[in-house]
Amino acid sequence: MSLLLPQGRCGAAAARGLLLPRGRARVSGSHVCNQYGTSGSLPGEKKEFLQNGPDLQDFVSGDLSDKSTWADYKGNLKREKGERLHLPPWLKTKIPMGKNYNKLKNTLRSLNLHTVCEEARCPNIGECWGGGEYATATATIMLMGDTCTRGCRFCSVKTAKNPPPLDPQEPYNTAKAIAEWGLDYVVLTSVDRDDMPDGGAEHFAKTVRHLKERNPKILVECLTPDFRGDLTAVEKVASSGLDVYAHNVETVPALQRKVRDPRANFEQSVRVLKHAKEVQPGVITSIMLGLGETDEQVYSTMKLLREADVDCLTLGQYMQPTKRHLKVEEYITPEKFKYWEKVGNDLGFHYTASGPLVRSSYKAGEFFLKNLVEKRKTKAI
Repeated sequence: MSLLLPQGRCGAAAARGLLLPRGRARVSGSHVCNQYGTSGSLPGEKKEFLQNGPDLQDFVSGDLSDKSTWADYKGNLKREKGERLHLPPWLKTKIPMGKNYNKLKNTLRSLNLHTVCEEARCPNIGECWGGGEYATATATIMLMGDTCTRGCRFCSVKTAKNPPPLDPQEPYNTAKAIAEWGLDYVVLTSVDRDDMPDGGAEHFAKTVRHLKERNPKILVECLTPDFRGDLTAVEKVASSGLDVYAHNVETVPALQRKVRDPRANFEQSVRVLKHAKEVQPGVITSIMLGLGETDEQVYSTMKLLREADVDCLTLGQYMQPTKRHLKVEEYITPEKFKYWEKVGNDLGFHYTASGPLVRSSYKAGEFFLKNLVEKRKTKAI
């Protein structure tokens, strides 16, 4: 997670846990600097910056990002050859914290479960685990271990030809953990397991059944691999009792070979989504932006997905997880993401989540997706 810290010594001191005199709830940055004799040696411009900048209370609250400066950002947003782009201010997030966040994390450790939120270093982990405006905490559990049989060039999950065997207790443990949390909505996803005959479809289905037995009211989303295009495996998951079926196309058709493992492709992913839709009416997919796609390619891809009767679409910024992965070709502005959200709504998606920090199943348990599922159940949609 990136934390946007104030420049200068005040931010550094606060980050190290500077001890302050008791009884002072609010201490300004300039006061701290003067108290410890640091501002006298600074040039006038730096002094003015410290005096007018965020104070300790702003740091503690985490409200440090000044959105009014986003339009003034002068850094490059498109990559030149041999260049590595700097992170723009709208992609810097708060360190995750909070009672619900800590509770989820501790329960996961005690039950030896993995989440894609942690494995993929998702920037929204604090927001989703902590519960948003409508206090619906959402966790994305990664089934079938933490090692994938594929090597997509955007993904930081470990890879191996023959990962360890599945934990037969995992479906039960997952259901137990979610029952303890009292979640309204849970997302089950997994690594690819091409080493297994059904790609792990039965493992998915068993987990869903355990969850529904323990809590029939919980909403379950399964974000699945493509199962090598095996539609029987897709149907096994789609008919398991879940509420939402999700599978990501990841990028536009023209960039599939560059971005995804050679065993994955756009046409195969669309077939998966179409078949899941025949069995389960709620279908979601996701696209990453910033990999070198054009506006025309994004629009064409969105149209194809809507024609495939996909219900919900998420669009987010690709972030390079390590230096070994694909470089970011462009940082898309928040305004452009807003534009794609409007395009998605105009095309007829029931819900379009589009923003720099949006990820697959972003805030999936929030009121909009819950309402969508509940309306479907009452035949309103």
